[in-house]
Amino acid sequence: MEIPFTKMHGLGNNYIYIDLFNFDIAEEHLSGLARNVSNVNTGIGSDGMILIQPSKAADVGMRIFNSDGSEAKSCGNGLRCVAKYAYEQGLVSGEHFHIETIVNIVEAEVKTESGVVQEVTINMGQPVLERSLIPMQGADVPEVIAEPFIVGDQQLNVTAVSMGNPHAVFFVDSINDAPLYELGPVIEKDQRFPDGVNVEFIETVSRNELNFRVWERGSGITQACGTGACASVVAAVLNEKAKRDEDITVHLSGGDLTIKWDNFGDVWMTGGAEVIATGTYLYEV
Repeated sequence: MEIPFTKMHGLGNNYIYIDLFNFDIAEEHLSGLARNVSNVNTGIGSDGMILIQPSKAADVGMRIFNSDGSEAKSCGNGLRCVAKYAYEQGLVSGEHFHIETIVNIVEAEVKTESGVVQEVTINMGQPVLERSLIPMQGADVPEVIAEPFIVGDQQLNVTAVSMGNPHAVFFVDSINDAPLYELGPVIEKDQRFPDGVNVEFIETVSRNELNFRVWERGSGITQACGTGACASVVAAVLNEKAKRDEDITVHLSGGDLTIKWDNFGDVWMTGGAEVIATGTYLYEV
């Protein structure tokens, strides 16, 4: 099977994008295809695969698959890339439109120059803070804010947030000393998170600036995680390290995002998206 693709990245968080407006792939092939295209040695190499598809509820739809073949519910960097692709390929008619994910419909707005998208703003919706909906097991309290969290012989404090996918946020004194490699894969599969979890370590630089590192569920260490950056700002506000309705700059390994949790409860994410390459992938069915 010859599959046209576009490889794109948002701050280094890169996916293989497949346009299903004029192409079709059977459902039973999707998980295996995601694993194959993501493989850096025998495939194209990426953090996963994203399908751009027609939607009955929005202007465009998307589905996200991690590099291990599992399906993800949301991806902030992926949303920005889908918005750029949809606008530049004429799948939408204006600079303001809606994208449907597996969990919700989000607003997208692109800033353009000579028909090329320079920046994308996404309304990521309202964070979910209720323990049972994240989901996270544990103490009988509705929200998880700076809760003691023992991993092996280490005691941390976790703040749990869902942005359509689950996040465990830990604040550290220095981002360079964050135990990302050591604890990321352990916490991701900790039994307290029955669906697994994205793991973020955050250093507070100032009230409007955070340093950020992430271990993503199903993909491991990535250069950026848009939903994780949103969850981290929400966690910073909940822990009184930042304020509502203010722009917060989040420094990720791949670059910066601007995040705001407004007074109406919505989380806004602004950042770039870039095309890396286009081509045809030969997939043996």
